[in-house]
Amino acid sequence: MDMKKFILLIAVLALITSCGSNDRGELVGVKGKKWHPEKPFGMELVPGGAFIMGKADDDLAGIHDAPAKTVTVRAFYMDATEITNSEYRQFVNWVRDSTIRTKLAILADEIGETPGSGGIGEFAFNDADPENMTVYEKYMYDNYSGLGPTGYEGRKLNKDVDLIFDTADYPDEYFAEVMDTMYLPLEESYNGQRTWDVSKFKFQYTYMDIEKAAKDRSLKRKDVIIKEEVEIYPDTTTWIRDFAYSYNEPMHNDYFWHDAYGEYPVVGVSWKQAKAFCQWRTLNKNAYQKDRKAAFVNSFRLPSEAEWEYAARGGLQASTYPWGGPYTKNDRGCFMANFKPLRGDYAADQALYTVEAKSYEPNDYNLYNMAGNVSEWVSASYDPSSYEYVSTINPSVNDVDNQRKVVRGGSWKDVAYYLQVSSRDYEYADSARSYIGFRTVQDYMGTDVTKNAKNK
Repeated sequence: MDMKKFILLIAVLALITSCGSNDRGELVGVKGKKWHPEKPFGMELVPGGAFIMGKADDDLAGIHDAPAKTVTVRAFYMDATEITNSEYRQFVNWVRDSTIRTKLAILADEIGETPGSGGIGEFAFNDADPENMTVYEKYMYDNYSGLGPTGYEGRKLNKDVDLIFDTADYPDEYFAEVMDTMYLPLEESYNGQRTWDVSKFKFQYTYMDIEKAAKDRSLKRKDVIIKEEVEIYPDTTTWIRDFAYSYNEPMHNDYFWHDAYGEYPVVGVSWKQAKAFCQWRTLNKNAYQKDRKAAFVNSFRLPSEAEWEYAARGGLQASTYPWGGPYTKNDRGCFMANFKPLRGDYAADQALYTVEAKSYEPNDYNLYNMAGNVSEWVSASYDPSSYEYVSTINPSVNDVDNQRKVVRGGSWKDVAYYLQVSSRDYEYADSARSYIGFRTVQDYMGTDVTKNAKNK
């Protein structure tokens, strides 16, 4: 064989090899990226396992809504602390800024202003300049622009330009016009200060009602897509309304807004607002993941009632409180949580109202204030007999027709009974209280070693 034929043969073999696969015809599966679980910032991994859910002690209050029952839950991440004012303000500011940017972009589009004008045109939609559009963006613009209630759904906002909040720096009268609509009218202002019209700032999201879809296979996908729109600012007036003949104006004025309370748990948030926060947190994280070309994360959500109780117990079986035994004081005589001790001596536990979210000692899962400080929303609807019929694996009850939603853990204004890990209480989904907050969870991807697995 001469050299030319040899080179040609090598080239043909190389071509055949490159066109074919290396699986030798075997079932080897689809080749994907190796998955490395990443613990979300500020969360702790709660290993899955079984526990006795419900009252381990006598039901002294005689409510009989938490009979003992062995259930099993899968592994999940949970916030180490309650969601703080600072964290919730990140959500509020995102919605506020997105709302303002959208209104600025719409007005710029209506009057034909584009970037480079030095005025409101700097905040025009990114697709206002066709030269900066990708092929996909141009296709979507050509085929879907003008659809939806406003005709601007799906348009890409320009977030590279900072918003201007100082009235002395407004670039033109069109910018001032938009900003003026975001505040309450002048006649509703006092002390020379204008306040945001919080009713203008709403978070819109959609989700699929999987349970509804699973029960009725005749439904089409569009029938199970649920759209929600939620006002997102906390109701600070709860500090006044929750307590008659009590001076709580400083908490109303400063608790959510002032940096002094940044690390305190957010309150005045309804169950619906807590759900919206979870949706935003997922959206915010996955937007970052998309920019990095990384895999999307699981949704953040409110914990089920079983998950909350399992996490609160910290791996201790049949304990009364997250720290164990039946007492609210440690061996040095110090209270273990922020609640209403000693027949109403609020100051005895070193706190009058709430305390910073990372206060007192954490439980054995490194979770803070699973008892006291603020009660916490969970995803469950309250039914006093639900323990009798729920599943024993990942039990969950969330009836869309039952607006009584479970709160757990007790708060700064509650007696010790409500701090017990098995105690149940409820509030209506659209209600906000000065003593109810929340924390979020995220499912663990894969199978983690369970808490009560035996080492071999």
